[in-house]
Amino acid sequence: MAAESIEDLFARYGPAYKWFASVTCMLGAMTMVLSQTTVNVAFPDIMGAFGIGRDEAQWLSSGFFAAMTAGMLLQAWLVSIFGERATYITSLFGFLIGVGMSGLAPNAEILSAGRLLQGLTAGIIQPLAMAICFKVFPPERRGSAMGFFAMGIVFAPAMGPTLGGFAIEWFNWRYAFFLTVPSTVIALAMGLVFLPSRRLPKKIPQFDVTGFVLMCIALFTLLHALSSGTRDGWVSDKVVSLFICGTAAALSFIAWETYIRDPLLNVRLFLNVRFSSAAIISFFAGGVFLTSTFLIPVFVQQIQGYTPLRAGLLLMPGGLSLLILFPIAGRVSDTISAQTLLSLGLGAFAVGFFLLAGTDVNTPFWTFVAFTLFIRFGIAFTTPVVNSAALKSLPMDQVNQGSGAVSFVRMLGAAFSLNIVVAFLETRVPFHSDALTATQTAASPTSQAYLDAVRDLLSEAGVAHAAEQPGALHYLGQVIYAQANTAGFQDCFLALSIASVCGLIPVYILSRTPTRPPPG
Repeated sequence: MAAESIEDLFARYGPAYKWFASVTCMLGAMTMVLSQTTVNVAFPDIMGAFGIGRDEAQWLSSGFFAAMTAGMLLQAWLVSIFGERATYITSLFGFLIGVGMSGLAPNAEILSAGRLLQGLTAGIIQPLAMAICFKVFPPERRGSAMGFFAMGIVFAPAMGPTLGGFAIEWFNWRYAFFLTVPSTVIALAMGLVFLPSRRLPKKIPQFDVTGFVLMCIALFTLLHALSSGTRDGWVSDKVVSLFICGTAAALSFIAWETYIRDPLLNVRLFLNVRFSSAAIISFFAGGVFLTSTFLIPVFVQQIQGYTPLRAGLLLMPGGLSLLILFPIAGRVSDTISAQTLLSLGLGAFAVGFFLLAGTDVNTPFWTFVAFTLFIRFGIAFTTPVVNSAALKSLPMDQVNQGSGAVSFVRMLGAAFSLNIVVAFLETRVPFHSDALTATQTAASPTSQAYLDAVRDLLSEAGVAHAAEQPGALHYLGQVIYAQANTAGFQDCFLALSIASVCGLIPVYILSRTPTRPPPG
């Protein structure tokens, strides 16, 4: 394969090449992100098909995020050897294999393995695509470029549940995985034509195997501990051992990456205060948004009894709103200060989740839609702005590393946020159930009146007298669990609102840090 630089491709296609390359990159990245969320509306079906609980089913999303995080650290090394074109195409082929494994999985283990492979390849493509979009635009247009790129990678998870709902409604849950095949094939064809390439170097750059192994150990042991805590006990030997092992591996990874000559993750980038502030904002914004794409479809299916299609349609208006919000956010990011836009975005997150914390089984469809629009506004005014703020603070020769690092931090936020929120949910539901049960005593006139009313209904239905009292108590237990489940979800939405407010702290630090032109 002949080497073709970005300059060569500009000479061949003219000024329009920046759009050819950007569309190619956005299509690949959008496909990867779409695969994150198309299955979110399928979780109840998958749980029923394989007999797994909510804490195990969420691993299909959090495991994807974890593998994606690992893939992001491979990206820079792979590009340095094979170039953008070969890395992009090979990753897409690997993604197709993962799609096939997931869609045809005979058991939960194969399904999880397929999701991990999808996440790994998605982690390679997303920062690669973002770096190319950044490079092909002139400096004064890079804010708009990040807005265009972010429109694709965030529009995809907004529309993913809707497409997944259609697939489940018309076929079954397996087809939710196959939705990404057409766009993957198109991205492959465009990548062969429009992405730059290079010859294999005579000397292969050294790969930080130790750092990669330490990072994988830290990531998967900590996430496994968080997902196992509610099932095995937070002070059980297994969970405590996993936390100790994960923490030790994480600290070892940071120490190793600090002193190694060719690090997997250039932690020195975080000595740049503006970059590190932007990365922390990305951690919060990515965490709360991607967690919501899991939590909201599950909430409306389990609490409000929505079908997968109706749950997907709930998020469609918000997805369509991004077509307007993202170009606006990208354009104004070149003129309005980053801290102003980021404050607006995180504030919208906080308001949206606070409103969702008051929803229940009686919340109307369009009221729920209106609340989700705040979340879409939040992601529109954080993702492109934080990407641009992070990369503008770096010299051009560090853009590839910077794009990988900020994407790594975003997905790290998503992986840990989702695990923590689901663990919090599994803890709060029993808490509310116990609290509600404690109020249902024989001395309570309200409880007795309720049981009498249920017994009367059972008697009118022809139920045997001996079964009326047990039946009434069983029904009361179901009502208590439903209310406890609703309260647990409400607590989770409130926790996401608080996390959004915490994201304003690094925004303040960003506003207090002077902007300096990067060297190089």
